[in-house]
Amino acid sequence: MHFHQNGYVSADPRIEEAAGYGIDRPEALPDEVDVLIVGSGPAGMVAAAQLAQYPEVNTRIIEKRDGRLVIGQADGIQARSVETFQAFGFAEEIMREGYHITEMAFWNPDPENPDHIIRTGRPKDDETGVSEFPHLIVNQARVLDYFAQFARQSPARIEPDYGIEFVDLAVEDPATAADPQHPVSVTVRYTAGERAGQQRTIRAGFVIGSDGARSGVRSAIGRTMSGDQANHAWGVMDVLANTDFPDIRTKCAISSKHGNILHIPREGGHLFRMYVDLGEVPVDDARKVRQTSIEEIIAKANAIIAPYSLDVKNVAWHSVYEVGHRLTDAFDDTDESVPDSPCPRVFITGDACHTHSAKAGQGMNVSMQDGFNIAWKLGQVATGRSSSELLRTYSAERQVTAKNLIDFDKEWSTLMATPQDQLPDKAYLEDFYVKTAEFPAGFMTEYTESMITASTANQELAAGFPVGKRFKSARVNRVVDAYPLHLGHEAKADGRWRIYVFADAATPGQETDAEALNGVPGLADWLESDPASPLVAYRRTGEDVDALVELKVVYQQPHTEFDFTDVPPVFRPFVGKYSLEYLENIYAALPDDDIFDTREISRDGAVVVVRPDQYVAGIYPLSAREEIGKFFAGVFLPES
Repeated sequence: MHFHQNGYVSADPRIEEAAGYGIDRPEALPDEVDVLIVGSGPAGMVAAAQLAQYPEVNTRIIEKRDGRLVIGQADGIQARSVETFQAFGFAEEIMREGYHITEMAFWNPDPENPDHIIRTGRPKDDETGVSEFPHLIVNQARVLDYFAQFARQSPARIEPDYGIEFVDLAVEDPATAADPQHPVSVTVRYTAGERAGQQRTIRAGFVIGSDGARSGVRSAIGRTMSGDQANHAWGVMDVLANTDFPDIRTKCAISSKHGNILHIPREGGHLFRMYVDLGEVPVDDARKVRQTSIEEIIAKANAIIAPYSLDVKNVAWHSVYEVGHRLTDAFDDTDESVPDSPCPRVFITGDACHTHSAKAGQGMNVSMQDGFNIAWKLGQVATGRSSSELLRTYSAERQVTAKNLIDFDKEWSTLMATPQDQLPDKAYLEDFYVKTAEFPAGFMTEYTESMITASTANQELAAGFPVGKRFKSARVNRVVDAYPLHLGHEAKADGRWRIYVFADAATPGQETDAEALNGVPGLADWLESDPASPLVAYRRTGEDVDALVELKVVYQQPHTEFDFTDVPPVFRPFVGKYSLEYLENIYAALPDDDIFDTREISRDGAVVVVRPDQYVAGIYPLSAREEIGKFFAGVFLPES
């Protein structure tokens, strides 16, 4: 953790100094905001947390509830989400708190007694090691609490405005609007407090709709959902119970002649969740299945797990839902089919964009990535760092991801509801779970070429960092203190881009003239002083050299073979109020866990550019200064 650069810190270093709109932040919702977030669910809270790192942007988040969420419906936390939590500074806390899924047990009818179930398999949850982070079960409410804490402790000091709901909005043409910077007129209504029932209108520059499957924001911009109607019902319950079922503290897929259960232990040692198969829903059901009582759900669960039984002592929460797979036609308010259409002003995220079953554990996880994706882009545009064209990439990127999720969930939820004797073979469901593990873990998202994702022309230089996919961390040794750590874990969700320079074989400080010209020293000179360098072209007066782009360098030699003083100065920038030299972005490969081998990085060196949301934006040779300059020229606007 980096602090003390502006003076000695003796209190919690996670509480950053207030700045911009975070200084004397008004308690009441103002008449004018730069970004209005509607809804404090996973997508909304991630967006608020990220935008809290942009104190120059006046961001507010409204929520119709009168306070924090108490009981969350989502609970599965995939490894990609824990990676994201690491960037927001609370992965360790939530890993201590959560239930860790290490394997999944499969139960099927006993061939000798089909009325009873037997365990037929128990594969590891992550057979292939897709991440160093675990698969967790944590109450959604706690996840939101952690994001709220990050937002509250960040420079913009963002906190939800509870008791205010969205009513409607209208978007004016910025070219003719009275206030071109705030062309969105938003009507809201107070749902709690002294002003309950009152409506008012505020103006916003941009709006993020994170207001759920019945999104008012989605309706206001004329977007519609399409897809399969619900035709299969499940009862879900969080309960405290005693039982003789031997895998009660293990995630299970249970299939019996009486139906199916997806069983998920919860954090805390006692609580568990069961998704109980209630069967096909007739077309003329008229939602009668929603009236299924908790007693009926418990009875159904007991029938499915025979010869075992549940003695339920307490029901923390329960519901009935029907599986439907639906996708919104676009995730913003712009019609891309119309030439010269204006850049979007309103965006929707999470359940407002995509609905599906809970079986793949993806709802909250994908929603958080929606919020992360749009928030840093809005931060860059609202601060004048990037053109508003950047905002077109949100819907283009996230709609494809949502479609892939729905396609996967259709297959998985269908298999979960299919009796074993109707599957191709007895191990089919178990095999499907193992071979598709990377998708539900959150690691199959791959963004295609755009203004913020370069081509794959140089992919062979760093095959282990696929362009368009998330930056998969690996271990390195920090040179100044010989501390081994995960390189990716050092990247904070602070809105900055990152350039990882993987050095060639030359020993730092001992390069020949040719090695210096074409290798790290030559690149360093260009980064430090060339007008086309992203550190020079877009740096604002008074900013630290790493304010917009953080540089990190990794050498092939062990840390004992060179000193930090042998490394070009641009990798040890002077930062903060006292212009202190920062030395912790210089790394060496570990002899017993060499990142160059682990991530298939060329021994001739490579440059890996990573976006603020942790996705690889491009790979270049060390000599590709012009190409790197051109890439960033498409991302940032020059300082006016």
